[in-house]
Order: sequence, then C-alpha cells, then structure tokens
Amino acid sequence: MTGGGPASLGPKADRDSVRRQNLSLVLRAVHDEGEVTRAGVAARVGLTRAAVSSLVEQLLGGGFLTESGKTFSGQAGRPGTVLKVARTGPAGIGVEINVDYVTVSVVDLAGTDRVRLTEHRDHRGAPPEDVLGHAAAVAARAARSAAEQALRPVGVELALPGLVSVGTVRQAPNLGWTGVPAREVFGRAFAALEPGPGGQPLPVSAENEANAAALAELWFGGLGRVRDFLYLTGEIGVGGAVVLDGELLRGAHGFAGEIGHTVVDPRGPACRCGARGCLEQYAGQSALLRDAGLDGDAGATGVEELRRRAEAGDARAVGAIEEAGAVLGRVLSGAVNLLDPEAVVLGGIYRELTPWLAAGADRELAARVVSGLWTPEAGRLRASSLAGDAARGAASRVVRAVLADPLKYAEHATM
Repeated sequence: MTGGGPASLGPKADRDSVRRQNLSLVLRAVHDEGEVTRAGVAARVGLTRAAVSSLVEQLLGGGFLTESGKTFSGQAGRPGTVLKVARTGPAGIGVEINVDYVTVSVVDLAGTDRVRLTEHRDHRGAPPEDVLGHAAAVAARAARSAAEQALRPVGVELALPGLVSVGTVRQAPNLGWTGVPAREVFGRAFAALEPGPGGQPLPVSAENEANAAALAELWFGGLGRVRDFLYLTGEIGVGGAVVLDGELLRGAHGFAGEIGHTVVDPRGPACRCGARGCLEQYAGQSALLRDAGLDGDAGATGVEELRRRAEAGDARAVGAIEEAGAVLGRVLSGAVNLLDPEAVVLGGIYRELTPWLAAGADRELAARVVSGLWTPEAGRLRASSLAGDAARGAASRVVRAVLADPLKYAEHATM
C-alpha cells in the first residue's frame, strides 16, 4: 500500500470521530441536566445551535432522547421544546453475585432502576457453573421484564466479591473460587436463555462488587459534592473501594480496596484467604451474628434479627455491633491517614447497623487520625444511601458506555 492510501481515509475517519464525540457530548449534557432545551445544550457544550439541533435530531431518531412540552429558555427568542433522555430503548443489566444472594438490576439511560430481582441462596461450596447459571437465569427473567417496558438491554455487567481481572475471578475466598472465568461462564449461560438481538449475545463485563457499589453511591447517593471517599461494604466478607476525584483507584493490578483482608491480629482466627486475623473475621456478617449470640450462617434473616435486637436495646447485640465498629475504626484510621478522604461510607449490612457501629468507629478514628482531623461532629462517617448498591452500579456502568458512544449502540444503522 502506498503512503497516500491511509492518508486518504483520514478526513472521513476524523469526521466520524468528531461526530461520535459530539453525539456523546450532547447526550451526556441532556442526561446530566435532566431536562434542557436545545439552546441550553448549546450553551453547555459550546457548539452552535444549528449543530446541536442536527445532533439532537439524530439522537431522537436513534431512540436516545425524547422531547415534549414547551419551556422558556431564559433567553430572548421563542421558547424551546424540552429534551430528556428516553425512558425506553437502551438499558444496562447489572448482576451482583454474593455469597448468599443474587440481585439483578436493569437501569435505563437516566440511571433509573426499572427492574430489580433478588434471590437468596447459599453459594458456599456450590460449583461456580451452578452459581453463575442461576445468576444468568435471574438476569434472563429481568431482561424479559425490561423488554415488556420497551427497554433494550445492550450489555450485562457482573459485580463479584473478590479479585476480578478481565472477567476472571482470581480469588473469592468466601465463595471458594480461584481462577474462575466468570464472564465466559455466565455469558454462555445467559446467551442460551437470551440470545440477544439478531441472535448476537449481549456483551458481558465484570467488576468487583465493592467498586460497583461505590460508583452507585457516587452517581446516585447522597454525597453531594464529595468526590473523595472510602466505601466499605459488609456482607459475609468485607469489601472496600477508594474513590479519588470522582474516579476509582484501582492500583497496579486492579485490586485496590481489599480492606477486608487487612490483618487485625496475626494470631487471630484463620481466614478463608489463607491469612489469620483478617478484618472480616471480626467485623464480617458471620462474626457479628456469632458475637451477638445468633447463627453465623443465618444470612439476611440473621442480620434483620440482629438489627431488631439492637433497636430493642439487647446488650449483647449492641455490644457486638459496637465492638465491630471499634475494629472498623482502627483499621480505617490507617486508610484515612494515608488517603485523607472527605468521607467514609458504610454500605451493605453496615448501612442499617450504622447507628450502633458509628460511635465505636468514630471514637477510634478520632484517636488515631493525625492532627485531630477526624471529629465525629464533622459527619465524615456516614451510612450509604439506598441507591448505593452493586447491582445498580454495575448496570449503570453499561449505561455510561452508551452515553460515551451512542452511535455504537444505535438500534438503527442509519442514525
């Protein structure tokens, strides 16, 4: 091929690239504003009204936007029609697989949770193929419910408890998984149940469940302007995520945030990860239930009973939660000293136990964070919102990919 060949493709490739970027720019502007006119979009993104109008027409034709009603733009001239992201069309599916449950969420382009299914089942000791097959069946039911609402799922993301790399669970101690190609196994099972448009299987990705939950809290929770925070989730294990300047801190190998395996006492009880005295052996769900005099394997019903007893003032239940909070505070103090986050957010079972966890955790943090920077009155330790869960975060990551390149996900090739 001569040197002139590739160069001759440059202008068209550049135009296509600019078009994709501008479509994304306009779609994200409408998404972020919620409701906005064409003039409002033009002012936000810095394009001419004519260019924005052309891009809007393409997005309307592709099913990404809708328009209705009249509103004044706040500027001279005629009122403009209101643009919103479509409540039908492209959607994301998030599948959280944890030790004792599966939750599936389907969200639309606005990030609204449109379908939610949860099934409780003990996955400890179960073959990974069975667990992933069961999750695929729940996801397939959710996809069918979404289709009944005229939603078109364009991808699935798994939220998994453990070290996840390129779709493979390198290690998930509480599931007993090592080197499980979760994305591949789930993808086959899901494609057999939901072949996808034109018989093409939906793309499947995978993420650590604490990371997905932290992103849901960032995007939909009550953090306001907070962009730097630690997210801690309590389940059978203890997971964590670090968000700095609105982005996940992943680390050199993508495994940052594994705070549940911070050693509290090297002579402590054996952990499933192979070490001894890890945090989850003191503050994980099973440890909390046992310390409160309940069945450590009771799962969600046990946590509900623990909360009920704490509300009733049961001394053993309250003491178990407060002690777990103190241990959390001691471990968290090191992370707070290292990263200086604006907030520490407690999710999973910790969210509803925060009223009893917080005092011990705040006390330890105040004693151990340098220069008196931690004071309970500042409210840096807080419970997650109901919106901050891993399934919704995973589904929303699929939707964010649509916002980043709507042309890739257009239903009609002529868009």
